[in-house]
Amino acid sequence: MLNGKHGLICNVANQRSVAWAIAKACDAYGARIAIGYLGERELKQLEKLVEELEQTPLLVHCDVTDEACLAALRETLQAEFGRLDFLSHAIAYANLEDLRGRFTDVSREGFLLAQDVSAYSLTALTRTVEPLFTEGGSVSTLSYIGAVRAVPNYNVMGVAKASLEASVRYLASELGPANIRVNAISAGPIRTLAAMGIAGFRDMYKSFAEMSPMRENITIEDCGNAAVYLCSDMAAHVTGEIQYVDSGYNIMALEPVKSSEA
Repeated sequence: MLNGKHGLICNVANQRSVAWAIAKACDAYGARIAIGYLGERELKQLEKLVEELEQTPLLVHCDVTDEACLAALRETLQAEFGRLDFLSHAIAYANLEDLRGRFTDVSREGFLLAQDVSAYSLTALTRTVEPLFTEGGSVSTLSYIGAVRAVPNYNVMGVAKASLEASVRYLASELGPANIRVNAISAGPIRTLAAMGIAGFRDMYKSFAEMSPMRENITIEDCGNAAVYLCSDMAAHVTGEIQYVDSGYNIMALEPVKSSEA
């Protein structure tokens, strides 16, 4: 599905991250990929992980808060790939205290940090690689149902995800004439290291499976496969969409009624 395509996936933190699952899936389906990392610690882990891939990826430093770093990233991609066909954005961050405390009490600094890293970074990265989409392209990002519903202990990140989803629509509208598609994957809860830092996550993870129509949680591999679809020509006219990958949880209003035994 991705033979002959070049893609950038930002950022891989560890083997349990959704970004890594996306990288593995895109590699398996034939894409030549560049993988972004934040710092030296992440780079050391990534250098071990990439041994699992079929093709040797390009590893690039990606600090979305540093415009000089983004400019250097574009130059590296231009020199190595010549063009880009897809961007997969998987970057989010908020201070832990701004997730666990009251949303009402979030500091200005904490609010702006979550918006900058978790939402604005999509626009910044898209702008960075736009000149490389010489034959059109696909941009995808990761969201969560906390963007449209109030989820306990998600707080400032939910507001950032709402901003991210709005950004998807505005980018899709603006870049559509250049045949650049922009979509988001809204995934169910996944046992990533970042998610485990959210208070009450274990209980939420259990109740999610009980309430979703398919009665099961999703995996990082599910997200990886969805990303492959959105990056491929199979989704040629899909843009501005929030693709739910959550076993149908988003359609439910009440917990399913359990049938009684006869």
